[in-house]
Amino acid sequence: MTVDARHRLTLRIALGLCLCLAAGCSPSFYRREADKAAINIIQNEQAKALGRTGAFEIELPIDTLRRRLLLGQDLPRTGRASLGTDQLERIQNWPEKDYPPTGDEPGDTPTTQPGVIKLALVDALQVAASNTREYQTRKEDVYRAALDLDLENDAFRHTFAGAMEMTHKRDLTEGSTLRGNEYTSSIDWTKKFKTGAEITASIAIDLVKLLSPSRESSTGILADVSITIPLMKDAGWQIVTEPMTQAQRNVIYVLRTLERFRRTLAVRVATDYLSVLQQMDVVENEKNNYVRLLTGTRRVRRLSQAGRMPEIQVDQARQDALRARDRWIGARQLYAQRLDQFKITLGLPTDSLIELDRSELDRLAETAQHRMPGSPPDTSATTQPADADAPVDLDVPSRVGGGPLELPPEEAVLIALEYRLDLQTSVWRVADAQRRIVVAANALEMGLALTAGGVAGGSRSLGSATSPNARLRPEHGVYTFGLLLDLPLERTDEQNAYRDAYITLERAVRSVQELEDQIKLDIRNELRQLLRARESFQIQAKSVTVAQRRVESTALFLQAGRAEVRDVLEAQESLVSAQNALTAALVNYRVAELELQRDMGVLQINDEGLWHEYRPDDDNSE
Repeated sequence: MTVDARHRLTLRIALGLCLCLAAGCSPSFYRREADKAAINIIQNEQAKALGRTGAFEIELPIDTLRRRLLLGQDLPRTGRASLGTDQLERIQNWPEKDYPPTGDEPGDTPTTQPGVIKLALVDALQVAASNTREYQTRKEDVYRAALDLDLENDAFRHTFAGAMEMTHKRDLTEGSTLRGNEYTSSIDWTKKFKTGAEITASIAIDLVKLLSPSRESSTGILADVSITIPLMKDAGWQIVTEPMTQAQRNVIYVLRTLERFRRTLAVRVATDYLSVLQQMDVVENEKNNYVRLLTGTRRVRRLSQAGRMPEIQVDQARQDALRARDRWIGARQLYAQRLDQFKITLGLPTDSLIELDRSELDRLAETAQHRMPGSPPDTSATTQPADADAPVDLDVPSRVGGGPLELPPEEAVLIALEYRLDLQTSVWRVADAQRRIVVAANALEMGLALTAGGVAGGSRSLGSATSPNARLRPEHGVYTFGLLLDLPLERTDEQNAYRDAYITLERAVRSVQELEDQIKLDIRNELRQLLRARESFQIQAKSVTVAQRRVESTALFLQAGRAEVRDVLEAQESLVSAQNALTAALVNYRVAELELQRDMGVLQINDEGLWHEYRPDDDNSE
């Protein structure tokens, strides 16, 4: 095979390779490659950020509860976007026919949820983990940070680039007309090292063919290599890899933020769930109170008609019954409002038919009996009342008899300072600020770089179409060596950045101090809330017993003519207040337990959104 034939074969191979690469890189290929890189980064960084790894994906399931409710309960919606991305119409030139994956058409989906959906607390936690829009946004933030890190990593990979050019030319500069075609293909390779050194190599192949009777042609081949090694400014592993280091730490930061949000979301779902149940209990208590007052008003009216009671007491009973109805209606409306707001928390339509499990309060009360075994002294039950002039000894509330999470403040604070992820991130940001100072100081230095390069071969154009084919002969190449000097004559931008870096460091330190103090405050307040809720629960439990006994006794006294209607009304008012306060104390204690675990950083959430609670005595999960 002649040299000319070999050159033409080489050119054809290069052109074919470029065409194959261009045809094989579809949008779906690039998307899958980005997914692969992001997931790999996230799984690697999870171990550093959380000490464990887990499944991670940002694709929402097609058959979400929100969608089933919209379709199954035939709820109004604005259009296809209400159902999900898979239901959107593909616009013109949509790059991927099968992505996002499409589900059933709205009219084809069977009505599987026509009635009221009953959610237990466990169900609500799982629904929130798969439907909450804010949770999905936080996961996408992690994904984007991983893509940013992949881009920074790419700066230190082997980078290839290719180009092809086909040109028809007519040259009239020499008085005679030259017409012909030029074909050029090139491949470039770049490699940047973490020391700052950078190597670039390229090879270009030309083919020039005259459109003349002689049909003369010539091929060219040109190789070019260059290397740059910075010696002062922009030199060194710490300086060169800083963008990559920061991007890697940013992934860790957003993973910690996501984990903190998952804990916050679980506590918020539980708080809102129990708040709705609490209001449901208030509705029931207000309803029972309203029924009692209506019944009492009828009795009082009969006594008045019999001449045993003045009419003014009948009016008192009727007025209290009217107030009870107003409270009952207000409680019902507040319950509906809280339930709708809870649906928003779960990412569900507010007009969907959702019902919560009332038995959760009963189970919570049973659990509270085990966690809060202590009870305050009941001085009203003593058979021998103390002398009026005797000194009064108050029982000061303490952790004695409290639940397992009523820890000493010092111990709880130490746990929080060790496990709070946002505090760890704040501390790490101080190190980020310190590195920024080092990088800014390096930018003030003089630029000095060692350069070297080499060129071998030759290129061809229309004017050299009659020349012999170029050959790649390194022994006949051109080589250069030199130093590149950048004098620091103008450094205003750099000096301002350097000064600003110290300000950033001071702010980062203050942020650590502020968050540390805030954590201590939150932990101490939540321990106080636990103590307050426990004492309130025990007090209100006794108060309900006393109020029930008082309602029964005043009703009997009223029948016997030994009490007035006002006594009965006050007793009933005390009963409903004590019942509502008892439920509130029960809910407040449970919420305070969850908030304390969240703010100590020890509430663990699994991939399904369910928690594993912290127990100081045995560290077992519930």
